[in-house]
Amino acid sequence: MFVDRVKIHVKGGDGGDGKVSFYRAKYITHGGPDGGDGGKGGNVIFVGESGMNTLMDFRYKRKFAATPGEPGGKRNCFGKDGEDVIIKVPVGTVIREAESGKVMADITKPNEEKILIYGGKGGKGNQHFATPTRQAPRYAEPGRKSKEYDVILELKLIADIGLIGFPNVGKSTLLSMVTNANPKIANYHFTTLSPNLGVVEGRFGDKFVLADIPGLVEGASEGIGLGHEFLRHVERTKVFIHVVDAAGVEGDDPVENFEKINRELAEYKEDLMKRPQVIAANKTDIPGSEENVARLREIYEPQGYKVFPISAATNKGLDELLTEVGKILREYPEDITFEEEYEEYAEMQVDFEPFTIEEVEEGYFVVTGVGVEKMIGYTNIDTEKGFAFFQKYLKEKGIIEALEEKGIQEGDTVHIYDLDFEFWK
Repeated sequence: MFVDRVKIHVKGGDGGDGKVSFYRAKYITHGGPDGGDGGKGGNVIFVGESGMNTLMDFRYKRKFAATPGEPGGKRNCFGKDGEDVIIKVPVGTVIREAESGKVMADITKPNEEKILIYGGKGGKGNQHFATPTRQAPRYAEPGRKSKEYDVILELKLIADIGLIGFPNVGKSTLLSMVTNANPKIANYHFTTLSPNLGVVEGRFGDKFVLADIPGLVEGASEGIGLGHEFLRHVERTKVFIHVVDAAGVEGDDPVENFEKINRELAEYKEDLMKRPQVIAANKTDIPGSEENVARLREIYEPQGYKVFPISAATNKGLDELLTEVGKILREYPEDITFEEEYEEYAEMQVDFEPFTIEEVEEGYFVVTGVGVEKMIGYTNIDTEKGFAFFQKYLKEKGIIEALEEKGIQEGDTVHIYDLDFEFWK
């Protein structure tokens, strides 16, 4: 069974808690703090697997979670890091955040790795909080919670050339004649119920991947027929071979059908009409096809569409068609990828949960609170946008104002979760 869209739940491993501990030994009753740090949680990693061509496996397992880090131990012992969870997906899989629909990652190469979720950092043990004036700290940091998402996996086949056109115009026959693919072929509608791929070797030794894209009928962009089930697979295609029935075997007009299919492509995604497209006028071995070939050339060649009379059943004209397509591909070598759109901090809402501020020693202020810790965990401070969101959060939540009321001065240190920074207005 061909499965090309699934929803799964992924969660990174939480960080292990830091340890509160004091050194004890014979004749030593008041040893210093020796609590170790918690281990880091495991990451959630997606990997492109060339041997997979469907998302079928994810119909049976929908939840994936990395292992949490272990807590810190006595005598400065670190907790063990959690194990990563590695999720193998077919090459061409786009990962979207389920609620917003935004792209989180696009896996386009075999063995390509994408860390979708980083494991939570381990909390620091109490040994880190000892100072000359606070020699026996009785607190340690908790491990940072990792993120979790519902994500949509969408397989968009990676093919250089896409065969498009109405059912029963000969796309599967054409694929079988020029590649090693063996699609099911019969004289009825919707023979092809899943995309088929094959590799073509051109006259000049160049190789390219050819895909038969099924499901295109009038109204497909609105979900009629197989609709969106397979329209997504045209999105990566660099060149379209638009196959029409030049003989009009079933009484259809090839000119009218060409317009209908292109209208569906444009309504699904306007960008698709900018891709190079050639017309393969098929079934020219049947008498009466010459008139339709002449009409197609008269109407579409002035618009920039080259028309190739072919017969997929007898191999007529296939060499000329593939030579032209190979030439177009050499001029458009770049792969079509999807840019990452999802940004965690953009999804964070500024809440007003309570927080506390304590001056634990002169010039050192500690800010704590569930909302503050959650914000730090979901925001990448190392990026410009993330840091701007961090500053905005502190101001809107009233933390800056509260620090000033506590008497903070420029150059003093502020500690929030595991982050220290100097205060400057």
